[in-house]
Amino acid sequence: MDTNNIRNRLILNHIPFPDDLPDKLAAYLFLLKDWNRKMDLTAVTDDDETLDKHFIDSLTVLKTELIHPDAALVDVGTGAGFPGLVLAMARPDLIVTLLDAQQKRLHFLEETAKATETRNIITVHVRAEDGARKKELREQFDFAAARAVAPLNILCEYLLPYVKTGGCALCWKGPALKDEIESGRRAANMLGGRLEMPVSCPVSGREWEHLILPIRKVQSTPKAYPRKAGTPKQKPLGE
Repeated sequence: MDTNNIRNRLILNHIPFPDDLPDKLAAYLFLLKDWNRKMDLTAVTDDDETLDKHFIDSLTVLKTELIHPDAALVDVGTGAGFPGLVLAMARPDLIVTLLDAQQKRLHFLEETAKATETRNIITVHVRAEDGARKKELREQFDFAAARAVAPLNILCEYLLPYVKTGGCALCWKGPALKDEIESGRRAANMLGGRLEMPVSCPVSGREWEHLILPIRKVQSTPKAYPRKAGTPKQKPLGE
């Protein structure tokens, strides 16, 4: 995709960005398409839709004041790098940890970061529940982010154990959020979190109802959480 198209989409969506971001995103898109032929990274194959649905959607958070400068952010279940790697490219002041259970995905992200000279990332190969029990990761981040990973009550158990007290989990959500709010609120309370008001983050020209839900970490997560791998999905909190 032409970098001018990417630049125009960023401007149209009022996203602040450094001068080199369109070039980096163009390279990222090229590599995503190339690697997607060999492994399952995304079901979206149209360039324009990929740009909006993955890249622009990941960056809409930058229109808000949710992520403060020089923050440490972990993207839990990063997959093809959305939102974490995109945010690292757009915000070189951040230190972004990309966490995923599949090593081959992390290899793709490492190669993409190398090709785009994105140096402010760290990759970690671990399941979400296991990583949050590691001393070097537990409650070490200003922000924990996830996009299209799980229902809200499950997501709370994946994210909040990584967040420092006073920090925030950031959940990229769609219209289903309204059906997840109450169980999510109960789960967050059990894990030391408090739901804040969702922020509408539309993508220009698209009829998608996209929101980012911040969950403030108000106290330390009890040591019993997260439960062993697989349990949050099998027995969700707050139901």
